[in-house]
Amino acid sequence: MMMHEPEMQDPNPANDDAGAGARAMPETPEELMRAASARINELEAEKESFRDRWMRAEAEIANVRARTKREVEDSRLFAVQKFARDIVEAAENLRRGLDSLPKPASGEPEVVSRLREGFEGIERGLIAALERNGIRREDPTGAAFDPNLHQAMAEQESLEHPPGTVLAAWTPAWTLNGRLLKPAMVVVAKGEPAEIAPPSSAPGAKPGAASGFDRTA
Repeated sequence: MMMHEPEMQDPNPANDDAGAGARAMPETPEELMRAASARINELEAEKESFRDRWMRAEAEIANVRARTKREVEDSRLFAVQKFARDIVEAAENLRRGLDSLPKPASGEPEVVSRLREGFEGIERGLIAALERNGIRREDPTGAAFDPNLHQAMAEQESLEHPPGTVLAAWTPAWTLNGRLLKPAMVVVAKGEPAEIAPPSSAPGAKPGAASGFDRTA
């Protein structure tokens, strides 16, 4: 009876993996080139993907920076917007008080003249202080109506001004660093209704023929 000797196994399993890997490697130059080209394509695709993500991230960071800078600038320029509205209201009340005084006339009491001059000096100082802080007053009388700056309170027919012209301003327009703070209350010129011209008739045509129907019927 013959005894079979057991097969000797390689004690190092890494040799089996190396052999399997060696068998998976390209065996011909053509296969080697194809494998190298495939790997290059994969790396190129990964590079483009990383580049695209990097550019998107850079664009997002730039947008965040620009938005933050704009918000900070707006906060700096318009943080006093509510306070500015209150000051503008006080300036308009001062002007109403001045308008309520009698017009300058010869022989008027000196106290009235001094009172008017004092109020006018206060108004000039207040307007100058507002302008130094970006608050400006604009009288739109005679200008074209602008819905972004003006609020029409009434319409009035006028033969001297084209339609849409501001004939009078009850209050001026106020802006804060170029942004509308309070619109002007204005009276706007109203256009005349368009006149319907009679249809022109050809020489020798009967009356009513140009209108498409016979008026003699």
